Amino acid sequence: MAVKIRLKRMGAKKKPFYRVVVTDSRHRRDGQFIETIGTYNPLSDPATIKINEEKALKWLRDGAQPTDTVRSLLSKQNIMTKFAKERNNK
Repeated sequence: MAVKIRLKRMGAKKKPFYRVVVTDSRHRRDGQFIETIGTYNPLSDPATIKINEEKALKWLRDGAQPTDTVRSLLSKQNIMTKFAKERNNK
C-alpha cells in the first residue's frame, strides 16, 4: 500500500480550504483517508498553515510520501528539516 500525505479540498466554491491528510494513493482526492494531520488556508493573509508536527514526523518515518505542495508546506514549518536530521543521524 502506497501511503501519501496530501491535501483534501474543503470549503465553498471559489473559497478553498484544505486539510492535510494521510491516505492510500489509490483513493480519490477528497475520498477516504487514514488520518488528518493539519490544515491549510491559502486565502488568509498570510496563508495559515497548522500541521501537527508529531503526527507528520510519525508518518514520514513510516514511509508516507508527501506531494510536492505538502512537501513545501512541511518545509515552511521546518518539519522536513527535522525529518532529514533524524534520518541522517541514524
